[in-house]
Amino acid sequence: MPSIRPATEADLPVLQDIERAAGKPFADIGMTAVADDDPPTLATLREFQRNGRAWVATDDADRPIAYLVLGIVDGNAHVDQVSVDPEHAGRRLGKRLIDHAVHWARAHGLSAVTLTTFTEVTWNGPYYERLGFRYLAAAEETPGLRALRAAEAEHGLDVWPRACMRAELETWVFD
Repeated sequence: MPSIRPATEADLPVLQDIERAAGKPFADIGMTAVADDDPPTLATLREFQRNGRAWVATDDADRPIAYLVLGIVDGNAHVDQVSVDPEHAGRRLGKRLIDHAVHWARAHGLSAVTLTTFTEVTWNGPYYERLGFRYLAAAEETPGLRALRAAEAEHGLDVWPRACMRAELETWVFD
């Protein structure tokens, strides 16, 4: 069973590789711009890693096969990115990483975890909804979430339906 540990500096280029691989299935559903998008920069990943908010799921050789980086937006944990190498999909690695992030958020006194996602991609919005996230109405979006959505729109991601989601930590169901 894969283990979860903090990401190291040496892991960061591997996280970019995971991101590229995880993007490829988007091309299969006509979202080539998403599939071709660059992964987070090493500097961006390093900032999460140095702040103790980057975790990896590893294979038996301790090589990362999935990762999650967690931000803080308006006083809540925010899943900035969670990606699983498609060769290891279907093993609940994303859920295990989100569970880990929820534990971290609870330990740091936060009350919710948020994310932004594509609403009509089965491994995005519908997946997160099954985990316990709910879609936020526009009026429920905090200023930080609105700023993130505006940046996503500027980046061209609003070509496809997107939304903010939120899960309350007190009612989160762990695997």
